[in-house]
Amino acid sequence: MRLATVLTEEGPRLHLRGRSGYVDAARATGEPRYASLEQVLQEGPAALDLLRRAASQDGVEVEEADFGPAVPSPRRVLCLGINYLEHALEGGREAPSWPECFLRSSSSVAPPYGDLVRPALVERFDYEGELGIVIGAGGRYIPADRALEAVAGFVVLNDASAREWQRAGTQWTPGKNFDGTMPVGPEVVTADEVDVADVQLTTRLNGEVMQSARTSQMIVDVRSAIEYFSSFTRLLPGDLIATGTPGGVGSARTPPVWLQPGDVIEVSIERVGTIRNRVLAETADVGGWRWRPPRP
Repeated sequence: MRLATVLTEEGPRLHLRGRSGYVDAARATGEPRYASLEQVLQEGPAALDLLRRAASQDGVEVEEADFGPAVPSPRRVLCLGINYLEHALEGGREAPSWPECFLRSSSSVAPPYGDLVRPALVERFDYEGELGIVIGAGGRYIPADRALEAVAGFVVLNDASAREWQRAGTQWTPGKNFDGTMPVGPEVVTADEVDVADVQLTTRLNGEVMQSARTSQMIVDVRSAIEYFSSFTRLLPGDLIATGTPGGVGSARTPPVWLQPGDVIEVSIERVGTIRNRVLAETADVGGWRWRPPRP
C-alpha cells in the first residue's frame, strides 16, 4: 500500500493510492479520524487493514504541487550520519565503529515536490539523498530479527544541510534543522510492499547523477538502525528514521558544489519513489544579523 498526504481545500488529508488515482482515506473508510497519517499509525494494523480494502477503489489524480510531506508531523526525526563507507572516506574519516546520530525537528520537513528554500543565512547548502523509515508499532529493545515488525513503511528524503552551520561548532544540530529543509515523500510505501535491503538510491542535480549507491552498502542497515535507536528510546508511531547518505555530496567535491537558486535536486529510490525540488533563496533581510558562522 502507498500512502500520501494531499493538500486540499480542507487542509492536509491522508490519501492512499487506489486502483486509479488517490483515494481519501477518511471518506473511503467512513472514519473521519483517518484524515491524518498520525492517527492511522497510532491505531495500527486495524486501521491499515481498513485502508487496504479502500485501495480497490478509484480515486482522483493529484498534481505534484498538491503533495504534502508524506510524514507531515513526525514525532521525532532520528538520523544516522556517516552511514556509507564512501561518504566517510570522502570526508576524510574512517568507517565509524559506533553509529553517528543526531535529531531533526518536525518543522524541518518539506513537501516532496515543493520549493526547497535555501536559508538566507546559508551559502553552503548541500544535498543528501536518503532512505527514510516510518515507524509504526515501534517499541523498546527491538532485536534486529524482529525490527520490520515495528515499521509502517519507507519514504525518500533529502537531508539538505547547511554545512557552515553544521561545522561551526562540535554539534550538527543547527546545520540540520533550518525550517523546511528536508523534503519527505512522495508516499509512505508500506513494509509489506517493498524490501529495501538492497535497492538503488540515486541523487541528480539538474539531471546530472551526483550520488549512486545501493542500500545494501549501509554500514548500519535498516534492521540494525531500528535495534540501535530502540536501545535508548522507545520508538513511537510516527517517528521517522533517516538512514544516512552515500558518497557524492556537494561539500566533498573539488570544487564544492552548493545548491543554488534555480537548481533542481532529485532523489530516487528504487521501488519507493522520487522526490524533486527546485531551490529558491529565502528573501528574509538578515543584513545585520549577529549569528553567522565564520568563513573557513
